[in-house]
Amino acid sequence: MHPIRQHLSTMTRRHFFQRGAMGLGSAALTSLLPDGANAAAGTLAPTIGLPELPHFAPRAKRAIYLFMAGAPSQMDMFDYKPQMADWFDKDLPESVRQGQRLTTMTSEQARFPVAPSKFKFRQYGKHGAWISDLLPYHGRMADDLAIVKSLYTEAINHDPAITYICTGNQLPGRASLGAWLSYGLGSMNDNLPTFVVITPSWSGPQEAQALYNRLWGSGFLPSKYQGVALRSQGDPVLFLSNPPGIDRQDRRRMLDSLSRLNQRTLSEFGDPETQARITQYEMAFRMQSSIPDLTDLADEPQHVLDMYGPEVNKPGTFAASCLLARRMAERDVRFVQIFHRGWDQHKNIAVDLPSQCQDIDQPCWALIQDLKQRGLLEDTLIVWGGEFGRTTYCQGELTRENYGRDHHPKCFTVWLAGGGIQPGQVYGDTDDFSYNVADKPVHIHDLNATILHCLGIDHEKLAYRFQSLDMRLTGVEPQETVRELLL
Repeated sequence: MHPIRQHLSTMTRRHFFQRGAMGLGSAALTSLLPDGANAAAGTLAPTIGLPELPHFAPRAKRAIYLFMAGAPSQMDMFDYKPQMADWFDKDLPESVRQGQRLTTMTSEQARFPVAPSKFKFRQYGKHGAWISDLLPYHGRMADDLAIVKSLYTEAINHDPAITYICTGNQLPGRASLGAWLSYGLGSMNDNLPTFVVITPSWSGPQEAQALYNRLWGSGFLPSKYQGVALRSQGDPVLFLSNPPGIDRQDRRRMLDSLSRLNQRTLSEFGDPETQARITQYEMAFRMQSSIPDLTDLADEPQHVLDMYGPEVNKPGTFAASCLLARRMAERDVRFVQIFHRGWDQHKNIAVDLPSQCQDIDQPCWALIQDLKQRGLLEDTLIVWGGEFGRTTYCQGELTRENYGRDHHPKCFTVWLAGGGIQPGQVYGDTDDFSYNVADKPVHIHDLNATILHCLGIDHEKLAYRFQSLDMRLTGVEPQETVRELLL
Protein backbone atom coordinates (compact mmCIF):
# COMPACT_ATOMS: atom_id res chain seq x y z
CA MET A 1 0.00 0.00 0.00
CA HIS A 2 1.13 3.55 -0.73
CA PRO A 3 2.51 5.07 2.51
CA ILE A 4 0.13 8.05 2.45
CA ARG A 5 -2.88 5.80 1.93
CA GLN A 6 -1.61 3.50 4.68
CA HIS A 7 -1.31 6.47 7.05
CA LEU A 8 -4.84 7.64 6.25
CA SER A 9 -6.26 4.14 6.69
CA THR A 10 -4.83 3.88 10.21
CA MET A 11 -6.37 7.18 11.29
CA THR A 12 -9.85 7.05 12.72
CA ARG A 13 -12.48 9.18 11.03
CA ARG A 14 -12.79 11.26 14.18
CA HIS A 15 -9.05 11.90 14.38
CA PHE A 16 -8.94 12.87 10.69
CA PHE A 17 -11.60 15.54 11.01
CA GLN A 18 -10.28 16.67 14.35
CA ARG A 19 -6.77 17.19 12.99
CA GLY A 20 -8.05 18.74 9.78
CA ALA A 21 -10.25 21.22 11.59
CA MET A 22 -8.05 22.03 14.54
CA GLY A 23 -4.47 21.19 13.61
CA LEU A 24 -3.45 24.61 12.25
CA GLY A 25 -5.40 26.45 14.94
CA SER A 26 -3.75 24.39 17.67
CA ALA A 27 -0.30 25.11 16.25
CA ALA A 28 -1.04 28.82 16.08
CA LEU A 29 -2.41 28.86 19.62
CA THR A 30 0.60 26.97 20.95
CA SER A 31 2.92 29.58 19.47
CA LEU A 32 1.09 32.28 21.44
CA LEU A 33 1.32 30.53 24.81
CA PRO A 34 4.07 31.61 27.23
CA ASP A 35 5.52 28.11 27.44
CA GLY A 36 4.49 26.97 23.99
CA ALA A 37 8.03 26.71 22.71
CA ASN A 38 9.01 24.47 25.61
CA ALA A 39 5.97 22.19 25.66
CA ALA A 40 7.54 19.56 23.41
CA ALA A 41 10.65 19.61 25.59
CA GLY A 42 8.75 18.71 28.72
CA THR A 43 8.24 22.12 30.34
CA LEU A 44 4.46 22.16 30.22
CA ALA A 45 2.26 25.08 31.21
CA PRO A 46 -0.86 24.51 33.31
CA THR A 47 -3.56 22.68 31.35
CA ILE A 48 -5.93 25.08 29.62
CA GLY A 49 -9.65 24.42 29.94
CA LEU A 50 -12.39 25.10 27.43
CA PRO A 51 -12.10 28.56 25.84
CA GLU A 52 -15.72 29.44 26.63
CA LEU A 53 -15.31 28.72 30.35
CA PRO A 54 -16.06 30.09 32.83
CA HIS A 55 -19.53 30.96 31.54
CA PHE A 56 -19.78 33.76 34.11
CA ALA A 57 -17.69 35.19 36.92
CA PRO A 58 -17.04 32.37 39.42
CA ARG A 59 -17.20 32.86 43.18
CA ALA A 60 -14.94 29.83 43.73
CA LYS A 61 -11.66 28.98 42.02
CA ARG A 62 -11.33 25.55 43.57
CA ALA A 63 -13.37 23.01 45.54
CA ILE A 64 -12.85 20.44 48.30
CA TYR A 65 -15.43 17.65 48.58
CA LEU A 66 -15.55 15.77 51.89
CA PHE A 67 -17.39 12.59 50.94
CA MET A 68 -18.70 10.39 53.77
CA ALA A 69 -18.90 7.07 51.94
CA GLY A 70 -21.56 4.74 53.33
CA ALA A 71 -24.23 7.36 54.12
CA PRO A 72 -24.27 9.27 57.44
CA SER A 73 -27.44 9.07 59.54
CA GLN A 74 -29.16 12.44 59.12
CA MET A 75 -31.49 11.74 62.08
CA ASP A 76 -28.58 11.34 64.44
CA MET A 77 -26.50 14.27 63.20
CA PHE A 78 -28.46 17.17 61.64
CA ASP A 79 -32.16 16.37 61.21
CA TYR A 80 -33.56 16.80 64.73
CA LYS A 81 -36.90 15.05 65.29
CA PRO A 82 -37.71 15.25 69.04
CA GLN A 83 -41.32 14.13 68.46
CA MET A 84 -40.03 10.69 67.49
CA ALA A 85 -39.42 9.95 71.18
CA ASP A 86 -43.14 9.26 71.47
CA TRP A 87 -42.92 6.78 68.58
CA PHE A 88 -40.26 4.53 70.08
CA ASP A 89 -40.82 0.92 68.90
CA LYS A 90 -44.09 1.82 67.16
CA ASP A 91 -44.50 0.83 63.53
CA LEU A 92 -43.70 3.43 60.90
CA PRO A 93 -47.10 4.41 59.44
CA GLU A 94 -47.78 3.18 55.94
CA SER A 95 -48.95 6.69 55.10
CA VAL A 96 -45.34 7.79 55.63
CA ARG A 97 -43.59 4.85 54.00
CA GLN A 98 -45.98 4.95 51.03
CA GLY A 99 -44.86 1.60 49.70
CA GLN A 100 -41.41 2.93 48.86
CA ARG A 101 -38.68 0.60 47.74
CA LEU A 102 -36.71 -1.14 50.50
CA THR A 103 -33.38 -2.91 50.43
CA THR A 104 -33.24 -6.69 50.77
CA MET A 105 -31.69 -6.16 54.21
CA THR A 106 -34.97 -4.98 55.73
CA SER A 107 -37.68 -5.83 53.18
CA GLU A 108 -38.35 -9.15 54.95
CA GLN A 109 -38.64 -7.63 58.42
CA ALA A 110 -41.98 -8.34 60.06
CA ARG A 111 -42.08 -4.78 61.42
CA PHE A 112 -40.54 -1.35 60.81
CA PRO A 113 -40.24 0.02 64.37
CA VAL A 114 -39.36 3.69 64.73
CA ALA A 115 -35.94 4.29 66.34
CA PRO A 116 -35.65 7.83 67.77
CA SER A 117 -32.14 9.22 67.94
CA LYS A 118 -30.45 8.46 71.26
CA PHE A 119 -28.20 11.50 70.87
CA LYS A 120 -28.91 14.96 72.21
CA PHE A 121 -29.14 18.02 69.97
CA ARG A 122 -28.47 21.70 70.56
CA GLN A 123 -29.17 24.85 68.60
CA TYR A 124 -26.22 26.81 67.24
CA GLY A 125 -25.59 30.00 65.34
CA LYS A 126 -27.72 32.97 64.42
CA HIS A 127 -30.29 30.80 62.68
CA GLY A 128 -30.57 28.21 65.44
CA ALA A 129 -29.36 25.21 63.45
CA TRP A 130 -29.95 21.93 65.30
CA ILE A 131 -26.75 19.88 65.46
CA SER A 132 -26.09 16.68 67.38
CA ASP A 133 -23.77 16.53 70.37
CA LEU A 134 -21.75 14.10 68.22
CA LEU A 135 -20.51 17.17 66.31
CA PRO A 136 -19.57 19.92 68.81
CA TYR A 137 -17.06 21.52 66.43
CA HIS A 138 -19.71 21.69 63.72
CA GLY A 139 -21.81 23.61 66.23
CA ARG A 140 -18.99 26.12 66.62
CA MET A 141 -18.99 26.80 62.87
CA ALA A 142 -22.76 26.74 62.29
CA ASP A 143 -22.66 30.30 60.96
CA ASP A 144 -20.11 29.24 58.33
CA LEU A 145 -22.34 26.50 56.92
CA ALA A 146 -25.33 26.17 54.63
CA ILE A 147 -27.01 22.98 55.86
CA VAL A 148 -29.27 21.37 53.25
CA LYS A 149 -31.67 18.85 54.83
CA SER A 150 -33.70 18.02 51.72
CA LEU A 151 -31.36 16.09 49.42
CA TYR A 152 -32.78 13.03 47.67
CA THR A 153 -31.74 10.44 45.11
CA GLU A 154 -33.23 7.43 43.29
CA ALA A 155 -30.48 4.92 44.12
CA ILE A 156 -30.91 2.75 47.22
CA ASN A 157 -27.72 0.64 47.23
CA HIS A 158 -24.18 1.89 47.77
CA ASP A 159 -22.47 1.20 44.48
CA PRO A 160 -25.06 2.77 42.16
CA ALA A 161 -25.73 5.58 44.65
CA ILE A 162 -22.14 6.70 45.08
CA THR A 163 -21.50 6.29 41.35
CA TYR A 164 -24.62 8.39 40.70
CA ILE A 165 -23.68 11.37 42.84
CA CYS A 166 -20.00 11.30 41.78
CA THR A 167 -20.57 10.87 38.03
CA GLY A 168 -24.21 11.75 37.35
CA ASN A 169 -25.29 8.22 36.44
CA GLN A 170 -25.88 5.01 38.36
CA LEU A 171 -24.05 2.96 35.71
CA PRO A 172 -20.25 3.00 35.47
CA GLY A 173 -18.50 4.67 32.58
CA ARG A 174 -19.31 8.36 33.07
CA ALA A 175 -16.90 11.15 33.93
CA SER A 176 -16.63 12.17 37.57
CA LEU A 177 -17.26 15.67 38.91
CA GLY A 178 -13.54 16.32 39.34
CA ALA A 179 -12.81 15.15 35.79
CA TRP A 180 -15.48 17.52 34.44
CA LEU A 181 -13.88 20.42 36.33
CA SER A 182 -10.42 19.47 35.04
CA TYR A 183 -11.73 19.25 31.50
CA GLY A 184 -13.76 22.44 31.62
CA LEU A 185 -11.60 24.76 33.72
CA GLY A 186 -8.13 23.31 33.34
CA SER A 187 -5.29 23.51 35.83
CA MET A 188 -4.02 26.42 37.92
CA ASN A 189 -0.80 24.59 38.88
CA ASP A 190 1.78 23.03 36.57
CA ASN A 191 3.43 20.88 39.27
CA LEU A 192 0.45 19.11 40.83
CA PRO A 193 -2.53 17.28 39.33
CA THR A 194 -5.70 19.25 38.70
CA PHE A 195 -7.80 16.64 40.54
CA VAL A 196 -6.49 14.85 43.64
CA VAL A 197 -8.24 12.12 45.65
CA ILE A 198 -7.45 11.02 49.22
CA THR A 199 -8.88 7.92 50.89
CA PRO A 200 -8.03 8.20 54.60
CA SER A 201 -8.39 5.63 57.37
CA TRP A 202 -11.53 5.47 59.52
CA SER A 203 -12.47 4.36 63.03
CA GLY A 204 -15.61 2.36 62.37
CA PRO A 205 -15.72 -1.32 61.39
CA GLN A 206 -13.07 -2.01 58.78
CA GLU A 207 -15.34 -4.10 56.56
CA ALA A 208 -16.55 -0.94 54.82
CA GLN A 209 -17.90 -0.53 51.31
CA ALA A 210 -15.24 -0.59 48.61
CA LEU A 211 -14.19 2.50 46.70
CA TYR A 212 -13.60 2.09 42.97
CA ASN A 213 -11.33 4.18 40.74
CA ARG A 214 -14.29 5.04 38.54
CA LEU A 215 -15.54 7.39 41.27
CA TRP A 216 -12.71 9.72 40.30
CA GLY A 217 -12.29 8.44 36.73
CA SER A 218 -12.55 10.38 33.48
CA GLY A 219 -15.03 8.02 31.79
CA PHE A 220 -15.43 9.12 28.17
CA LEU A 221 -13.22 12.18 28.69
CA PRO A 222 -9.50 11.87 27.88
CA SER A 223 -7.71 10.00 30.65
CA LYS A 224 -5.56 13.00 31.62
CA TYR A 225 -8.60 14.43 33.42
CA GLN A 226 -9.00 11.57 35.90
CA GLY A 227 -8.16 12.03 39.56
CA VAL A 228 -4.79 11.13 41.04
CA ALA A 229 -5.14 9.20 44.29
CA LEU A 230 -2.71 9.84 47.13
CA ARG A 231 -1.92 6.77 49.23
CA SER A 232 -2.07 6.78 53.01
CA GLN A 233 1.01 4.57 53.48
CA GLY A 234 4.40 4.50 51.79
CA ASP A 235 5.03 6.86 48.91
CA PRO A 236 1.98 9.11 48.49
CA VAL A 237 1.95 8.08 44.81
CA LEU A 238 3.16 4.73 43.47
CA PHE A 239 6.63 4.81 41.92
CA LEU A 240 7.21 8.36 43.16
CA SER A 241 10.75 7.47 44.23
CA ASN A 242 13.37 6.49 41.70
CA PRO A 243 14.62 2.89 41.97
CA PRO A 244 18.16 2.26 43.26
CA GLY A 245 20.81 3.33 40.75
CA ILE A 246 18.56 5.83 38.94
CA ASP A 247 18.95 9.53 39.71
CA ARG A 248 16.87 12.48 38.51
CA GLN A 249 19.11 13.17 35.50
CA ASP A 250 18.81 9.55 34.38
CA ARG A 251 15.04 9.75 34.75
CA ARG A 252 14.96 12.96 32.67
CA ARG A 253 16.96 11.35 29.85
CA MET A 254 14.73 8.27 29.86
CA LEU A 255 11.61 10.44 29.79
CA ASP A 256 12.96 12.53 26.90
CA SER A 257 13.62 9.39 24.87
CA LEU A 258 10.17 8.05 25.66
CA SER A 259 8.63 11.40 24.74
CA ARG A 260 10.28 11.31 21.30
CA LEU A 261 8.81 7.86 20.67
CA ASN A 262 5.36 8.95 21.80
CA GLN A 263 5.56 12.11 19.69
CA ARG A 264 6.31 9.94 16.67
CA THR A 265 3.26 7.81 17.44
CA LEU A 266 1.16 10.93 17.94
CA SER A 267 2.17 12.40 14.59
CA GLU A 268 1.42 9.08 12.88
CA PHE A 269 -1.95 8.24 14.44
CA GLY A 270 -3.23 11.46 15.99
CA ASP A 271 -4.69 9.62 18.97
CA PRO A 272 -5.42 12.13 21.79
CA GLU A 273 -4.66 9.42 24.35
CA THR A 274 -1.05 9.47 23.17
CA GLN A 275 -0.89 13.18 23.92
CA ALA A 276 -2.47 12.47 27.32
CA ARG A 277 0.24 9.90 27.98
CA ILE A 278 2.99 12.40 27.15
CA THR A 279 1.41 14.98 29.44
CA GLN A 280 0.99 12.53 32.31
CA TYR A 281 4.60 11.33 32.10
CA GLU A 282 5.73 14.94 32.41
CA MET A 283 3.40 15.55 35.35
CA ALA A 284 4.69 12.40 37.06
CA PHE A 285 8.26 13.70 36.72
CA ARG A 286 7.37 17.06 38.27
CA MET A 287 5.41 15.34 41.04
CA GLN A 288 8.63 13.67 42.21
CA SER A 289 9.50 17.09 43.64
CA SER A 290 6.09 18.66 44.27
CA ILE A 291 4.44 15.76 46.14
CA PRO A 292 7.15 15.35 48.82
CA ASP A 293 6.98 19.12 49.39
CA LEU A 294 3.19 18.95 49.63
CA THR A 295 3.13 16.10 52.15
CA ASP A 296 5.96 17.36 54.36
CA LEU A 297 4.23 19.04 57.30
CA ALA A 298 7.45 20.20 58.97
CA ASP A 299 6.74 23.82 58.07
CA GLU A 300 3.29 23.83 59.70
CA PRO A 301 3.17 25.86 62.96
CA GLN A 302 2.15 23.96 66.07
CA HIS A 303 -0.98 26.06 66.57
CA VAL A 304 -2.20 25.00 63.13
CA LEU A 305 -1.52 21.33 63.86
CA ASP A 306 -3.40 21.70 67.14
CA MET A 307 -6.43 23.04 65.27
CA TYR A 308 -6.78 19.79 63.34
CA GLY A 309 -6.54 17.62 66.43
CA PRO A 310 -4.27 14.84 67.71
CA GLU A 311 -4.66 12.63 64.63
CA VAL A 312 -3.14 15.18 62.26
CA ASN A 313 0.40 13.82 62.70
CA LYS A 314 -0.67 10.27 61.78
CA PRO A 315 -0.32 9.81 58.03
CA GLY A 316 -3.50 8.61 56.36
CA THR A 317 -6.00 9.94 58.91
CA PHE A 318 -8.89 12.21 58.01
CA ALA A 319 -7.28 15.03 59.99
CA ALA A 320 -4.04 14.70 58.05
CA SER A 321 -6.03 14.57 54.81
CA CYS A 322 -7.86 17.81 55.62
CA LEU A 323 -4.56 19.56 56.30
CA LEU A 324 -3.23 18.25 52.97
CA ALA A 325 -6.39 19.58 51.31
CA ARG A 326 -5.65 23.05 52.71
CA ARG A 327 -2.06 22.82 51.48
CA MET A 328 -3.35 21.87 48.03
CA ALA A 329 -5.78 24.80 48.09
CA GLU A 330 -2.79 27.07 48.75
CA ARG A 331 -1.07 25.52 45.73
CA ASP A 332 -4.16 26.04 43.55
CA VAL A 333 -5.14 22.43 43.01
CA ARG A 334 -8.50 22.75 41.31
CA PHE A 335 -10.41 19.90 43.00
CA VAL A 336 -9.67 17.73 46.03
CA GLN A 337 -12.00 14.91 47.05
CA ILE A 338 -11.60 13.07 50.36
CA PHE A 339 -13.51 9.78 50.67
CA HIS A 340 -13.95 8.84 54.34
CA ARG A 341 -15.35 5.32 54.62
CA GLY A 342 -17.23 3.48 57.37
CA TRP A 343 -20.56 5.39 57.50
CA ASP A 344 -22.74 2.30 56.99
CA GLN A 345 -24.39 1.82 60.39
CA HIS A 346 -26.86 -1.04 59.85
CA LYS A 347 -26.35 -1.89 63.53
CA ASN A 348 -24.47 -0.71 66.60
CA ILE A 349 -24.95 3.01 65.96
CA ALA A 350 -24.25 3.73 69.65
CA VAL A 351 -20.59 2.72 69.18
CA ASP A 352 -19.77 3.14 65.51
CA LEU A 353 -21.37 6.50 64.71
CA PRO A 354 -19.65 8.44 67.54
CA SER A 355 -16.25 7.11 66.47
CA GLN A 356 -16.88 8.13 62.86
CA CYS A 357 -18.01 11.60 63.94
CA GLN A 358 -14.93 11.98 66.12
CA ASP A 359 -12.79 11.26 63.04
CA ILE A 360 -14.23 14.14 61.06
CA ASP A 361 -15.72 16.75 63.42
CA GLN A 362 -12.68 18.76 64.50
CA PRO A 363 -10.78 18.41 61.18
CA CYS A 364 -13.77 19.73 59.20
CA TRP A 365 -13.95 22.74 61.52
CA ALA A 366 -10.19 23.25 61.34
CA LEU A 367 -10.17 23.10 57.54
CA ILE A 368 -12.75 25.86 57.27
CA GLN A 369 -11.13 28.04 59.93
CA ASP A 370 -7.68 27.51 58.43
CA LEU A 371 -8.89 28.50 54.95
CA LYS A 372 -10.75 31.47 56.40
CA GLN A 373 -7.77 32.91 58.27
CA ARG A 374 -5.62 32.59 55.12
CA GLY A 375 -8.18 34.38 52.95
CA LEU A 376 -8.85 31.22 50.93
CA LEU A 377 -12.36 30.31 52.06
CA GLU A 378 -14.04 33.02 50.00
CA ASP A 379 -12.87 31.38 46.76
CA THR A 380 -12.76 27.75 47.92
CA LEU A 381 -16.02 25.77 47.92
CA ILE A 382 -16.35 23.07 50.60
CA VAL A 383 -18.97 20.31 50.26
CA TRP A 384 -19.73 17.64 52.88
CA GLY A 385 -22.11 14.69 52.45
CA GLY A 386 -22.71 11.07 51.46
CA GLU A 387 -24.59 9.11 48.83
CA PHE A 388 -27.98 8.83 50.62
CA GLY A 389 -29.45 8.85 54.13
CA ARG A 390 -30.65 6.31 56.73
CA THR A 391 -34.07 5.05 57.72
CA THR A 392 -36.00 6.30 60.72
CA TYR A 393 -37.02 2.73 61.42
CA CYS A 394 -34.67 0.22 62.99
CA GLN A 395 -32.84 -2.54 61.18
CA GLY A 396 -32.46 -5.54 63.47
CA GLU A 397 -32.82 -5.40 67.25
CA LEU A 398 -34.10 -2.15 68.75
CA THR A 399 -33.31 -0.88 72.24
CA ARG A 400 -33.33 2.63 73.65
CA GLU A 401 -29.53 2.59 73.79
CA ASN A 402 -28.70 0.97 70.46
CA TYR A 403 -30.16 0.32 67.03
CA GLY A 404 -29.29 0.23 63.34
CA ARG A 405 -30.57 2.07 60.28
CA ASP A 406 -30.91 0.86 56.69
CA HIS A 407 -30.29 2.83 53.48
CA HIS A 408 -32.74 5.59 52.68
CA PRO A 409 -32.61 7.64 49.44
CA LYS A 410 -35.68 9.87 49.96
CA CYS A 411 -34.02 12.43 52.24
CA PHE A 412 -30.57 13.16 53.59
CA THR A 413 -28.37 16.07 54.65
CA VAL A 414 -25.33 17.77 53.14
CA TRP A 415 -23.63 21.03 53.98
CA LEU A 416 -21.70 23.56 51.93
CA ALA A 417 -19.40 26.42 52.87
CA GLY A 418 -17.07 28.91 51.28
CA GLY A 419 -16.87 30.17 47.71
CA GLY A 420 -20.23 31.42 46.52
CA ILE A 421 -22.33 29.95 49.35
CA GLN A 422 -24.55 32.05 51.63
CA PRO A 423 -23.42 30.97 55.13
CA GLY A 424 -25.47 30.52 58.27
CA GLN A 425 -28.62 28.97 56.84
CA VAL A 426 -30.64 25.78 57.01
CA TYR A 427 -32.29 24.97 53.70
CA GLY A 428 -35.19 22.56 53.17
CA ASP A 429 -36.94 20.28 55.61
CA THR A 430 -38.24 16.75 56.03
CA ASP A 431 -41.44 15.34 57.49
CA ASP A 432 -41.83 14.50 61.18
CA PHE A 433 -40.20 11.10 60.61
CA SER A 434 -37.21 12.29 58.54
CA TYR A 435 -38.51 9.96 55.85
CA ASN A 436 -39.70 12.25 53.04
CA VAL A 437 -38.76 15.75 51.92
CA ALA A 438 -41.41 18.20 53.13
CA ASP A 439 -39.98 21.47 51.81
CA LYS A 440 -37.56 22.59 49.07
CA PRO A 441 -36.43 19.26 47.59
CA VAL A 442 -32.90 19.16 46.16
CA HIS A 443 -32.00 16.34 43.80
CA ILE A 444 -28.35 15.25 43.66
CA HIS A 445 -28.23 16.67 40.10
CA ASP A 446 -29.34 20.00 41.55
CA LEU A 447 -26.49 19.78 44.06
CA ASN A 448 -23.96 19.15 41.28
CA ALA A 449 -25.47 21.98 39.22
CA THR A 450 -24.99 24.29 42.22
CA ILE A 451 -21.38 23.18 42.69
CA LEU A 452 -20.66 23.88 39.02
CA HIS A 453 -22.38 27.28 39.29
CA CYS A 454 -20.10 28.33 42.16
CA LEU A 455 -17.15 27.63 39.85
CA GLY A 456 -18.61 29.72 37.04
CA ILE A 457 -20.14 26.89 34.98
CA ASP A 458 -23.64 26.67 33.55
CA HIS A 459 -24.33 22.95 33.95
CA GLU A 460 -26.52 22.87 30.83
CA LYS A 461 -23.67 24.17 28.67
CA LEU A 462 -20.90 21.89 29.92
CA ALA A 463 -21.18 18.88 27.59
CA TYR A 464 -19.01 16.35 25.76
CA ARG A 465 -20.02 14.55 22.59
CA PHE A 466 -19.76 10.77 23.06
CA GLN A 467 -21.46 8.05 21.05
CA SER A 468 -23.43 10.77 19.23
CA LEU A 469 -24.82 12.11 22.51
CA ASP A 470 -24.07 15.33 24.38
CA MET A 471 -23.09 13.99 27.78
CA ARG A 472 -23.55 16.16 30.88
CA LEU A 473 -22.79 15.66 34.56
CA THR A 474 -26.38 16.62 35.44
CA GLY A 475 -28.12 14.44 32.83
CA VAL A 476 -30.60 15.39 30.14
CA GLU A 477 -33.65 16.22 32.26
CA PRO A 478 -34.09 19.79 33.56
CA GLN A 479 -32.15 20.43 36.77
CA GLU A 480 -31.97 23.56 38.87
CA THR A 481 -29.16 25.47 40.52
CA VAL A 482 -30.28 26.09 44.11
CA ARG A 483 -30.17 29.89 43.97
CA GLU A 484 -31.20 30.38 47.60
CA LEU A 485 -27.89 28.82 48.68
CA LEU A 486 -25.81 31.34 46.76
CA LEU A 487 -24.42 34.71 47.70
